[in-house]
Amino acid sequence: MLRARDAMDVTYAEPLDIAKLAAIASTSEAHFIRTFRATFGETPHRYLQRRRVERGMYLLRRTDRSVTNVCFDVGFASLGTFSRTFHDIVGETPGEYRARGQLPPVPTCFAMAWIRPSSFGEASPRKVG
Repeated sequence: MLRARDAMDVTYAEPLDIAKLAAIASTSEAHFIRTFRATFGETPHRYLQRRRVERGMYLLRRTDRSVTNVCFDVGFASLGTFSRTFHDIVGETPGEYRARGQLPPVPTCFAMAWIRPSSFGEASPRKVG
């Protein structure tokens, strides 16, 4: 399961390929999905969405790329899906998130722990910035 999750972390911008990930984990597709959820607390699809949103959060704060370009850069196929998923996970729209500006100067490990979206699909109650 860890190898499959690591593969998802590396290829987050590519379409989700359950068959390939199940092969990495040496399981059937159905068993992979069940075991992944039991192990990590979310489905592979939701994990991938969260990883994409995390990367999008970074790009929105650190670059001047448009929200649309960030959406495609992190692997979403439509701006609507990106915006809806971003709002579900982060608790605000990509534009609202970007408007709050750069993160305060703190050690990266603290910043990453503080802004990491919830893994349970709930909007994060804390807002940084």
